[in-house]
Amino acid sequence: MRGANGWLPRLFDIGLWLVVCAPPVSAALRLDGRDAVVAALAVPLLGGAVAFSRRRPLAALAVPVALSLMTDPEMLTPVYWAALALFGYLAGSRAVAVRPALWFCGAVAAAGLVLCAVVSSDLWGWPSMLLTLLIAVVLPWLLGRYRRQYADLMATGWRLAERMEHEQQAVADRTRIRERARIAGDMHDSLGHDLTLIAVQAGALEVDPTLDARQQAAVGELREAAGAATERLREIIGVLRADDEVPPRAPSEESAEAVVERARASGVDVTLERSGATEDPPPMVGLAVHRVLQESLTNAAKHAPGAAVRVRIARDGDALRLTVESDPAPAGRLPGVASGGSGLVGLDERVRLAGGTLRAEPTDDGGFAVTAELPAAGAAPRTAGPPRPTTSARELELARRRIRRRLLQAVVAPLAVLAGILLLMIPVSLVSSSLSVLDREVYAGLTAGEPRGAVESRLPRFTRDGPPDGAPATPRGQDCAYYSTGLMSSDGYRLCFADGRLVSKSVVGEGGDKNEGEGEGEGEGD
Repeated sequence: MRGANGWLPRLFDIGLWLVVCAPPVSAALRLDGRDAVVAALAVPLLGGAVAFSRRRPLAALAVPVALSLMTDPEMLTPVYWAALALFGYLAGSRAVAVRPALWFCGAVAAAGLVLCAVVSSDLWGWPSMLLTLLIAVVLPWLLGRYRRQYADLMATGWRLAERMEHEQQAVADRTRIRERARIAGDMHDSLGHDLTLIAVQAGALEVDPTLDARQQAAVGELREAAGAATERLREIIGVLRADDEVPPRAPSEESAEAVVERARASGVDVTLERSGATEDPPPMVGLAVHRVLQESLTNAAKHAPGAAVRVRIARDGDALRLTVESDPAPAGRLPGVASGGSGLVGLDERVRLAGGTLRAEPTDDGGFAVTAELPAAGAAPRTAGPPRPTTSARELELARRRIRRRLLQAVVAPLAVLAGILLLMIPVSLVSSSLSVLDREVYAGLTAGEPRGAVESRLPRFTRDGPPDGAPATPRGQDCAYYSTGLMSSDGYRLCFADGRLVSKSVVGEGGDKNEGEGEGEGEGD
């Protein structure tokens, strides 16, 4: 497996090199001159870019960008578009930091501005270059980054969810064990009492004169066994209890009225209602009722001080229902009172072991209600109900939300850049139009047959952005340049060169014919 995993990246790199080198090889075979040389050099340069693309993805992306700018400052060279898109995607999926990519795109945009202004003398080429950079580089980079973020968020979310799930499960297990230890303590109270009574009765029989010596000895052994059992029971329960837990001070067999009266004496506004034959429930059910009632009143006193609490114990057939409902807290929870967060888990375990179910939820008016349904005549313990939504599910949902937000950003960012390019075209249009205006007197002084160098020395640095609307087609074998007749003018001057000389000049555009009538079309050599 290790060998296969080692060969897969190499095969991928070889396939990538073949894909990005296919267009330059085809261009080198069909082109000539400088473009053919650049295309031939692109093959080894792209091979080197593939070689270090895993370690330096942005440096690898710089190779096709530089080749594209060398061929055309506007990057309108289909030969390198595949390389730009693939290396852009790999840079987004392999690079972690975003800032270097932003600096890289900014540097490419600045280099494009310089090349368009100095080399091609066409400021209108810069928006075209920015649009090509957006489509061929930035969009694939965003796609690759989204893929990386999706994988990272999913992996991080699952790791966090699993860790929190383990921690939550450990807390629940400890709470259940703790609650079972409390149940064992309650059983100790009742069994210890019964064993003590047995020992007392056995002691009375031991001195009964009506029994013979053998019977008295047997009764004495029974008394000693009961005492020893009571002591061992006390030791076991002591081991099961947590270090910071003290034995319950209230007797476990005390009635609901006694629990309510003790809560009322401590300042809780609590009322008790009974309905049906609710007295003398089974031992486990009675202990569960006592525990739920005690914990619910304690929580009401902590979290809703001053609120009225209503306790209802009702029996309906074979079901015993205990409801503890509190009103909204008038003054908030008591300051400085902490909640361990495991009380309801313990109550749920206690009620489940007694064969019942527990439900705790807020009420419609802002209060809180705890409802326990228990078998009135005793029943087998029930299994746990359907699982509640786990922490891992919640964390996965949060990870999905973050992914959707990042995807929205990946869609909005290119649209914002495109809008910026469109807005940028307004000042570029003004600057390009003002820098490409050819003076009327200079135009009138140009004559056909002059050397191109002598003509260009008197022309503006920048040309117009293409021919005006309505301009005739360029004559075969000639190279024509267009200049503005005025700021934001719809007409333009056309100067056509062939064999290094000016062969024609004309005013073209929608108003070209009128200008020709003014004598500016002289010297046209068409």
